Amino acid sequence: MALFGLFSKEKKETLDKGLEKTKDSFFSKLGRAVVGKSKVDDEVLDNLEEVLITSDVGVDTTVKIIRLIEERVARDKYLGTDELDRILREEIAGLLSQGQSADGASTDRDDFSLPADKRPYVIMVVGVNGVGKTTTIGKLAAQFHKRGYKVVLGAGDTFRAAAVDQLKLWGGRVGVPVIEHGMNTDPSAVAFDAVKKAVEMQADVVIIDTAGRLHTKVNLMNELTKIKRVMQKFLPEAPHEVLLVLDGSTGQNAFIQATEFTKATEVTALAITKLDGTAKGGVVIGISDQFKIPVKYIGVGERIEDLQTFNKIEFVDSFFKK
Repeated sequence: MALFGLFSKEKKETLDKGLEKTKDSFFSKLGRAVVGKSKVDDEVLDNLEEVLITSDVGVDTTVKIIRLIEERVARDKYLGTDELDRILREEIAGLLSQGQSADGASTDRDDFSLPADKRPYVIMVVGVNGVGKTTTIGKLAAQFHKRGYKVVLGAGDTFRAAAVDQLKLWGGRVGVPVIEHGMNTDPSAVAFDAVKKAVEMQADVVIIDTAGRLHTKVNLMNELTKIKRVMQKFLPEAPHEVLLVLDGSTGQNAFIQATEFTKATEVTALAITKLDGTAKGGVVIGISDQFKIPVKYIGVGERIEDLQTFNKIEFVDSFFKK
């Protein structure tokens, strides 16, 4: 049985389809790496290393996977190439950091749950322009709203009129209030008012958008720190979660973005988007392993329901499904 307790057949099929380009690319490369070989030897390992790196798993994580397989070869004395899929599946699953639902439980089910003791639950969303940040916020709002939660959105990306307008469109579409002060206003004031509104209306969750510019690290850090500090004047424990949105289709560039934002603020969870349109889904493995930040959500399509809670067993199953 799938480890998503309520993970529907439809959602699993969507995940399978969303990872299809990545899977096809990976296995075509893997097939060439082991052609004519019956056992995993040094040549196969060298070829596998190239396969993993060119699949955007990342150098450091690739080296780690190769070392783990070398240890198994040394221990078992003989490892056939027909066993390689299973070994890779096990080792990759072991490296993935899976997110937790807000109540602290592992996200083994499609629940989008929120903790009962944190109201409103404040999520500050960060990421560069173009990664699908505002769309992810809208889809999250829809998922929470669908489950009966009261949601407030804060349009804190005040440097782009399009970002404010886009969030307002999502608010109208979902049926949730959007707090906005327009363009070129203080984003921390927007965040403060959004949290204040959420408290006043006894909302369950408030999601704050932030500027998507990768300007100098000092300015980015100062801006995000100010937003957090101002929110804490009204709700001392805010934000409860800092969600970094990354575009999976950018491959290694997503590593660079993760590096910059983890230096600028304390990122607690990841959302990796646009996995359905790319063969670079291996980036999920490398980023999860290297940054030790749990992947909480993945985007595998355009529909609202195609934003899914991440489950490493289901992900690896879809990645290796033939």
